[in-house]
Amino acid sequence: MKAMRFHEFGSSEVLRYEDVDRPVPGPGQVLVRVAATSFNPVDDHIRAGVLAEMLPVTLPYVPGIDLAGTVAGLGPDVTGFEVGDRVVAMLPLGSAGGTAEYAVAPAESLAPAPRTTELVDAAALPLTGLAAWQTAFELAELKPGQTGQTVLVNGAAGAVGSLVVQLAADAGAQVTAVDGPQHADRLRDYGAHRVADPLDLAAGPAAVGGPFQVVVNHVRLSPEELAQLTHYVADGGVAASSAGPVPEDPARGVRSANLWVRSDGAQLTELAAKVDAGALRLHVAAHRPATELAAVHEEAGAGRLPGKTVVLAP
Repeated sequence: MKAMRFHEFGSSEVLRYEDVDRPVPGPGQVLVRVAATSFNPVDDHIRAGVLAEMLPVTLPYVPGIDLAGTVAGLGPDVTGFEVGDRVVAMLPLGSAGGTAEYAVAPAESLAPAPRTTELVDAAALPLTGLAAWQTAFELAELKPGQTGQTVLVNGAAGAVGSLVVQLAADAGAQVTAVDGPQHADRLRDYGAHRVADPLDLAAGPAAVGGPFQVVVNHVRLSPEELAQLTHYVADGGVAASSAGPVPEDPARGVRSANLWVRSDGAQLTELAAKVDAGALRLHVAAHRPATELAAVHEEAGAGRLPGKTVVLAP
């Protein structure tokens, strides 16, 4: 089969389009005929070797943590899936990825793909959806249906932030979304009650309707800027961040939580159900063939990627 992979860490030039052996599913694994994967910043970090100590991988390595496709085979002891099922998965961090014709995934990482979206677009859901879910319901401890919850999402138009906005709004929270004015209409459509410009955020909590029970940050900030976010959290509240820790304030009961997303098929099943129910929408900015993966990595590193990019299978 065809796959994109790299034999050494380095720039995007290390990526190669090659013939490789088709993987064979072992116990508890499922073989998936891949329709698409999607690019996530962690893919760039793994290829560059930035995470080599924290997240070791076996070389040569096939990138692509997300996948959407069709079940092509079942390993021993797998139940709940049949050949031909449409599925999505976030592969466990460090395992061989989805930029290939076929990939194997642990059965517990798989979920039925949303029925109401194209299968290739469903590849945009797994990692970002799970990051948003785990931020909203595990780190921030939002309670669906509970009244009076207030949430600030910084970086609200990004791949993860936009899903946090939707999940929080669907849970009944009052959401303030912070991002550029060009995203305001889309964020209001996602359920944000207030949309604020980043310049407004810099003016202090009152300028954006704060403080908030929950502050979610998905923007790379300096340590000083992260420290400022502590003031936007109400007494007893929480700051959840994927881009560096927000300092805690024990005197006010303000705690901090950092996200390290994990694969979870049960949560992904709930996310797919929300897509089918219309409570969660995916925003795919571009579709690219696997042969352009090196260009996708290069554009991402230069800040030129237009948004969530789906990479079609070889």
